[in-house]
Amino acid sequence: MARFRYRAADSAGRIVSGATDQPDFESARRHLLRQGLHPIDIVAGGGNAAAKRSAASSKPARRRLSFGGKKRAGAGDVLFFTRNLALLLRSGLPLAKAMDVMKGMIANPEMSRVREQVFERVRAGSPLSGALAEHRELFGDLYVNMVRAGEHGGTLDEVLGELAELLERSKALRSSVISALIYPAILLAISVISVFLLLGYVVPQFESLFADMGDALPTPTQVVIAMGDAVAEYGWLGVILLVGSVALWRRVRTVPKVKAWRDRQVLALPIFGELVSKYENAVFSRTLGTLLKSGVPIVRAIPISVDTIGNRQISRSMADVHARVKQGEPLSATLAESGMFSDMAIQMLKVGEETGRSDEMLLDIAEISDSDVQLVIKRGLTLVEPILILGLGTVIGAIITAILLGIISVNNLAI
Repeated sequence: MARFRYRAADSAGRIVSGATDQPDFESARRHLLRQGLHPIDIVAGGGNAAAKRSAASSKPARRRLSFGGKKRAGAGDVLFFTRNLALLLRSGLPLAKAMDVMKGMIANPEMSRVREQVFERVRAGSPLSGALAEHRELFGDLYVNMVRAGEHGGTLDEVLGELAELLERSKALRSSVISALIYPAILLAISVISVFLLLGYVVPQFESLFADMGDALPTPTQVVIAMGDAVAEYGWLGVILLVGSVALWRRVRTVPKVKAWRDRQVLALPIFGELVSKYENAVFSRTLGTLLKSGVPIVRAIPISVDTIGNRQISRSMADVHARVKQGEPLSATLAESGMFSDMAIQMLKVGEETGRSDEMLLDIAEISDSDVQLVIKRGLTLVEPILILGLGTVIGAIITAILLGIISVNNLAI
């Protein structure tokens, strides 16, 4: 027998905790259900995090995320809400009771307010999809339509579980891309700051040594001294211009024409463009596959999936996909003409259409695109990191060489 600690909801919706001695996780779960308790978490032993198990699944428990202190609800809060609601519904709680139980589980005040409003609508008889539609800016069309499909098919708990997986995978993919770009960004920032300090502080220290040399100084030394003077005298102006440029870009980057221009330029970049293309393909394929798997009709699923694409250039190339599929053309043929999917992905989708497994094939395509994104990131970092390091070394080496040439010239004149 092993000791299991648990958190569960009782028939009144209150969260209770305790411990029970049972042979395994499944026995502990059944024991709690016989006691009229709906398990939320079951933990083996003394609370070892590695031993946590979901009460509704034999898989390892999800990581518990804390969103306290955030003023606005975001994607992380939606993921937390979805994961826990799916868990409570799988445990056998009715929807209204599950929404009520979640009252004590959400730390974010804004998300708690949203939950309360959704709960009131559900308690008044509104379907969950209708209540969520009033907060479409937070949940999005994809979320609302999948929930509606789950309600119609009587599989709301399964659909919420799939939504949670979708949100988690999208978050993981986005995080992996951002994490991969952090090191090059830091290296670039350090490079710029190092050159700035070298020119603005170190180089001016040698001006007194070269003051009497005049035109006898080597040309590289004269150039470096002039650059040092410019940075020392007008460096503050450069900082102001940089901050102003960033602020201006943050303001105008959402303007449709500016965003369209930026998206075109991004796709034209040698490595980053390929990365963005594969990332957007993964997002589109996973979204469409998940919607189809949840029972959303394809003519409704396609525009929702296209709307999840962040790059305007890519979404524009797929603008007529919905209309052509609505007219009866195969999805694979329309996507092939968009030019945004590889031949292998198109062939996989054709097989899926022939076998009636388009949803599964789209999810497989998304997995392949995820792997391609990781591969592009690794390949890009393999090239970018040495280029940045070599560039920084070259610039600093050139500055130091120019100073040494000046010092040698002074010594020659002294001799």
